[in-house]
Amino acid sequence: MDINLTGKRAIVCGSTQGIGKAVARELASLGCTITLIARNEEKLRQVKSELSASAGQIHNHITVDFADVESLRSKILAFMRTSPPMHILVNNTGGPKGGPAIDAELEEFTATFAQHLLCNHVLVQAVLPGMKREGYGRIINIISTSVKQIIPNLGVSNTVRGAVANWSKTLAGELAPFGITVNNILPGAVNTLRNQYVLKDRAERSGKSVAEVTAAMLAAIPAGRFAEPAELANVVAFLASPAASYVNGVSIPVDGGRTTTL
Repeated sequence: MDINLTGKRAIVCGSTQGIGKAVARELASLGCTITLIARNEEKLRQVKSELSASAGQIHNHITVDFADVESLRSKILAFMRTSPPMHILVNNTGGPKGGPAIDAELEEFTATFAQHLLCNHVLVQAVLPGMKREGYGRIINIISTSVKQIIPNLGVSNTVRGAVANWSKTLAGELAPFGITVNNILPGAVNTLRNQYVLKDRAERSGKSVAEVTAAMLAAIPAGRFAEPAELANVVAFLASPAASYVNGVSIPVDGGRTTTL
């Protein structure tokens, strides 16, 4: 199967590190023109300079903090007024701090809900008219395996990730008649800064060493290792391609077999 994205345009969020950066690099290597979105201007410029332009692409970026929904709305609408239509949107945002759900403050839920679901929705509404005109759209949300199986001590994340998954499933049915698919990637444990944070947080809460917590996490993964961000990017690339035109409304764990549910 030849996955070629030459002529396609994509927005990739959270793209200065980890999974988002790997996705941007993979899509660009397949000929896609990338618009990076993150809050750090310097890192955005650096990643943009590293992206392949072998198909003549001119990549760009938008600097915005997803903690400010209205700023995102203003900037993405201004960008879309002068930009050609987007074909691909990859929603990817870092998770909130850990801890039991019962101990979370209300503000933690509302802030995380805004950064994930509301920002995702703002972006979808901004790119949707162009996707409809093109008759081609791929909306891909990077969520978490907690959609299928909750992760202890990530109470706020578990709650909001589930909301994003149901929002996505709803959109998949609404947008399918326009040639637009909406799917979710559910990463397991990946070699990212986020995973390092989770390991450190678990160690502090349990009184164990990071090494002990790491060993326990690896023991729960049949593959026996953490994923590399590029392995997630490969799945995103397939879902973004014409080859995945009949894959819609699904949540795909990419977790080395860790999730025990169907």
